[in-house]
Amino acid sequence: MMTQKQKVRSCSWGRLPTRASFEESPCLTLLFSTQQIEGQTEFNVRGPKDQCSSPDRNTKDRGERQDEEKVEEEEIEQEKRGGEERVSSDEDYDTDLEIEDKEEAYDPTGQTCYMEACKKYQVVPASYFLRHMQNSELSMMHRGLGPQGTKALAVPLVTNTSILRLNLRDNWMEEMGGAAIAEMLKENCYITEVDLSDNKLGDYGAKAIAGMLKENSTLVNLNLSGNHFTDKSAEYLGPALMTNTKLQHLDLSYNALGKSAGQNLGDSLSENTGLRSLSLAWNCIRGRGAVMLANGLGGNIYLRTVDLSFNGFSKEGAIALGQALKENSVLEELNVSNNRIPPEGAIRLAMGLRVNKTIKSLNMGKNPIQDAGCYGILKSVQENPDSAMETLDFGDIIVNQDFEDLYTAVKEIFPGLTVNYGGRFGIFRKAKA
Repeated sequence: MMTQKQKVRSCSWGRLPTRASFEESPCLTLLFSTQQIEGQTEFNVRGPKDQCSSPDRNTKDRGERQDEEKVEEEEIEQEKRGGEERVSSDEDYDTDLEIEDKEEAYDPTGQTCYMEACKKYQVVPASYFLRHMQNSELSMMHRGLGPQGTKALAVPLVTNTSILRLNLRDNWMEEMGGAAIAEMLKENCYITEVDLSDNKLGDYGAKAIAGMLKENSTLVNLNLSGNHFTDKSAEYLGPALMTNTKLQHLDLSYNALGKSAGQNLGDSLSENTGLRSLSLAWNCIRGRGAVMLANGLGGNIYLRTVDLSFNGFSKEGAIALGQALKENSVLEELNVSNNRIPPEGAIRLAMGLRVNKTIKSLNMGKNPIQDAGCYGILKSVQENPDSAMETLDFGDIIVNQDFEDLYTAVKEIFPGLTVNYGGRFGIFRKAKA
């Protein structure tokens, strides 16, 4: 039997200890390791206190480590593949930063938002509008836009910086469409001329336009002719005209403005400081409303052109206009044709012409003033040495020989004066003879 020293020596010579040697030598608690240099194989032997000291158990540990290494390799591969997938998926994933990067360039014409608005309001985009959005003038008359089409059109016009003159006449936009255009004009600071005539805006549309006029500071020319405005509309427009100082040309012709409208607009005109021309032709202004409107014109010191044709001023209104001509020192053109003015009214109006120094054109045509009224007006011009009169229109009114003789005399004083009239009594009788 080998001694304990021999057992240890045999282990040091490189021979593997047997199970019996460990049982006989429980004191061997150190780790013995041998390396086969040729095979570069390492063996680990643990003492009896280590539960994994058996050769079978040692083989199992190495297999588990190999399995673990395989698992780790597989996890690394999965992470690589997952990273690639995340890279590809991240390209499709929108973050806040990517959204900012994808923002489209600012479109000053608003073509993009117009197409989106058309989808929202379910209308067909107007190709003409898309082609002319960059023009300084956009004319879209008789296009049948309707309320919805007008709403869609108003969206890009809010930010459009090219269009300066906008003509949307006769598009049946009605009240809601007119309100949309009014809201647009509150924001747009480039458009200076707008034609919304013949669009049936009604009183609600007039209210929206009035609200716009209180805020807009760039609009110079506004045409609201033929929009079914009533006296209620004048209640909205009157205060707006007191506030707005930029609007210079306003057309309210072919509406249904009556007595109270004349009063409201008269009060506004006496305080307005912006208007240069005003058309109230083809309305129903008469009686007290006509007198109040005439009084407002007398107090206005900015208006140059006023069209009051086809109303009902009659005698009372003509008398008030005569007084206004005495007070007004800036008015140059006045049209009061077709106003049922009798000869007495014409003569009272002529009293204002005797002192007026600015009026250049007066249209009294198609009034029942007869030759006496025509004669009285022409006589007042003759008696005013400072008269600026250039044109007198007595269209469709028959005059007599006395009037023609007076005209000849006045021509010597004012050679530039032109007088139009409907004819002279006796001409047809002489032609027949």
